[in-house]
Amino acid sequence: MTTLRVAAIQAEPVYLDLAASVQKACDLIATAAAGGAKLVAFSECWIPGYPAWIWARPVDVVLQTQYTTNSLSVTSPSMTLLCATAKKHSIAIVLGFSEQTASHSVYISQAIISPTGTLLMHRRKLKPTHMERTIFGDGSGRDLNNVVEVDFGAPHGKIKVGCLACWEHAQPLLKYHTIAQGETIHIAMWPPIAPSTGVDDPGLWSMSAEGCLNLSQTYAIESAAFVVHATAVCNENGIETMGTQKGIVANTPGGGHSCVIAPDGRRLTEPIGPTGTEEGVVYADLEIGRTVAAKGFLDVVGHYSRPDLLWLGVDGRQKEVVVAVREEKDREGVV
Repeated sequence: MTTLRVAAIQAEPVYLDLAASVQKACDLIATAAAGGAKLVAFSECWIPGYPAWIWARPVDVVLQTQYTTNSLSVTSPSMTLLCATAKKHSIAIVLGFSEQTASHSVYISQAIISPTGTLLMHRRKLKPTHMERTIFGDGSGRDLNNVVEVDFGAPHGKIKVGCLACWEHAQPLLKYHTIAQGETIHIAMWPPIAPSTGVDDPGLWSMSAEGCLNLSQTYAIESAAFVVHATAVCNENGIETMGTQKGIVANTPGGGHSCVIAPDGRRLTEPIGPTGTEEGVVYADLEIGRTVAAKGFLDVVGHYSRPDLLWLGVDGRQKEVVVAVREEKDREGVV
């Protein structure tokens, strides 16, 4: 059976430095391609790093300003460079980044770039999680379209690839809508995540490395898709840059727990190292036919569904801040 090699990046970005993070991303993409990967996935907000200080203090004007100015614009030369890197190495890229708009708002965003360097998809996280809302805005209707067909060429052909960010994997309706788009490979992006300290851990287990992996594995089972579980690293440099020593996220070095998961939920890869501080690339060879076997047992949008009883309603319209006023005759109900 033909296999497709994928790569999950487990690395520390150059926190709050757009140019340096983009350059490091390009280097990691080249490394993944040299290792035989046809698809490489990064973690949530890998460029310019996840803003972990928000879990230590909700307001930091200096860091927030620096973060915004170092966030990535979709139409920028930096994005053009990333697309060129995909084309140079004939590898698909699934990128997590903080997106800056022309009005200097930022969003938790994701992009899928084809092996020919085409930006196939760009979306925003629909609802930032808890303290993330102190910085990031919401997504809208078009961000529901988070699965695209990627042409990997012979012998693989076209394969549907999708993605969600972090606790979007705890949103049942959003997950179902994603699964309904028929993805074969799913990228689950996460920030740096620390292991639970046990039953007396004051934090939420669902925010721990184990809890987040559980959500990714559950998604694999529900979707019968391969899941690339991509996490970031935050070591001493990141902690010092963001001042997160007393926060509940990224307060100690680590956070890296990247892996690849099979369509039945089993983990296919071993950890890069024991502490989560290690940087590297996790590879897995995917036998695409395994998704067919899994869906023979469990297809939640097909034979294992009951649309006569339960169905999902979706409003996929983009909500804009400026909307053209209808002509007077339309407002008066004249057709």
